[in-house]
Amino acid sequence: MSSPRPASTSASRSKVLAWALWDCGSTGMIAIVVTFVFSVYLTSTVGRDIAGGTSPASWLGRVLTIAGFTVAVLAPVTGVLVQAPQRRRAALTILTALAVLSTAAMSLIRAEPAYFAVGLVLLAFTAACGDLASVPYNAMLRQLTTPENSGRISGLGWAAGYLGSVALLILIYLGFITGSGPSRGLLGIPVDDGQNIRAAMLLAAGWFSVFALPLLVVAHTFVPAADPTLRGVGLLGGYRQLWADLRAEWRRDRNLVYYLVVSAVFRDGLAGVFAFGAVLGVSVYGISQSDVLIFGVFASTVAAAGAVIGGHLDDRVGGKPVIVGSLTAMIAVGIALLSLSGPVAFWVCGLLLCMFIGPTQSAARTLLLRMASHGKEAVAFGLYTMTGRAVAFLAPWLFFVFVDAFGSDRAGLGGLCVVLAAGLLGMLAVRVPR
Repeated sequence: MSSPRPASTSASRSKVLAWALWDCGSTGMIAIVVTFVFSVYLTSTVGRDIAGGTSPASWLGRVLTIAGFTVAVLAPVTGVLVQAPQRRRAALTILTALAVLSTAAMSLIRAEPAYFAVGLVLLAFTAACGDLASVPYNAMLRQLTTPENSGRISGLGWAAGYLGSVALLILIYLGFITGSGPSRGLLGIPVDDGQNIRAAMLLAAGWFSVFALPLLVVAHTFVPAADPTLRGVGLLGGYRQLWADLRAEWRRDRNLVYYLVVSAVFRDGLAGVFAFGAVLGVSVYGISQSDVLIFGVFASTVAAAGAVIGGHLDDRVGGKPVIVGSLTAMIAVGIALLSLSGPVAFWVCGLLLCMFIGPTQSAARTLLLRMASHGKEAVAFGLYTMTGRAVAFLAPWLFFVFVDAFGSDRAGLGGLCVVLAAGLLGMLAVRVPR
C-alpha cells in the first residue's frame, strides 16, 4: 500500500484548464490520425494497390506493433528522466512538437502506393510520440490535485480529450469530407490525389499546437522545487535508475506492480475496441465510411460524459469499483453485440461501450496516482505506459485469431471481450489504498 504523503495544495482553475486543454488537442489529433481519418485513407486509398500478399490493414498492425515496442522501451526511462519535475515541461514540449511536425508531414502523402510506407512510418511515429508525451503529462497530475479531487480532475482531462475529438471530427467532416463529387466539404477541396484528407492533416496539426500551448507556457509555474540528486541523470543513468526504482517498488508494494500488469491488459482491451470498432462497423454492421466519422463524433461525446460521471464516482466510491463495474458492463454489451446485426445495433451497443470506456480510463489513471509513492509518480506513469504497450499485441492478436478461427470478422469482437474479461478477473485481486 502507498505510504502517507504530504498534503498538496490544489492548483488554480486556470492551470487545471491549461492541463486539460493539452489533452483536448492531443486526443483530437490522435483520433484523426490513428482512428478515423488518416489510417482509413492509408489502408483504403494509398495502399489499395500495393504489391505483395500482405493487406494494408496487416501492414498497419505491424508498424503499430513496432511503435508500441519502441514506446515500451522508452517510456520507463522517460519516466525516470522526468522524475525531476523541472524536466517535465521540456520533455512535453519536445514530444508535442515532434507529434505536430509528423502530423503536418502527412499532408505530403499522396494517393499512390509509393507513399504508403512513408505514411505508415509517420502514423506510427505520431502514435509513439503521443504515448511518450503522456508520461510527463500524467505525472503533472500530482502537482495539480489533492487526494480529494484527483478523480474529478483526471475525469475532466479525459472529457476534454473526447470533446476535442468531437470538435475536430466535426470540423474535418464539414470542411473536408461531406458531400459528393470531385470536391468535398464546405471548403470545396478536391478529392483527387487525396487533397482533402491531406489538408485535414494540416488542420489536425494546427489544432494540437493551439491547445497544447497554454500548458507549455504555464507548466513551469506549478513545478515544485526539484530534487538536486536527479539533475545529473542521463539516458544510461536513467535505465540504471529505472532498475533501482523497479526493485524498490517491488520491495515496497508488489501490489502496485501487479496492478500495472492488470491495468495493461484491460487498457489494451479498451484500445482494441477503439482500433477495430470502425472496421467492424463497416464490414459487419453496414455503416458507411462517412457515417463512421459521424459515429466517432457521438462516440467521443458519450465517452466524455462517461469520463466526467466516472470521475465523480471515483472520488466517492474509489477507482476499483468504477473499473470493475465498467468492465463488467462492457463485456455484457460486447456479448450482446455478437448476436445482433444491422446499423441500429451497432449504434446502440457501440455508444454503450463508449459510455464505459471513459470512466475506466480515468479511474485507472487516478488509482495509479493514489498507489504510487510520493515523488515517484513520473516513474510510475512511465511504467504504466510501458506495461500498456508491452501487452499491446493482445487485443490485435486475439482479434485476428478469432476472425481466422471462426471465418468471420464479427468473431473478432469475441477476442476483444476475452481481453476485457482477463483484465476484469485480474482487477478483482488488486488491493487499493484507503
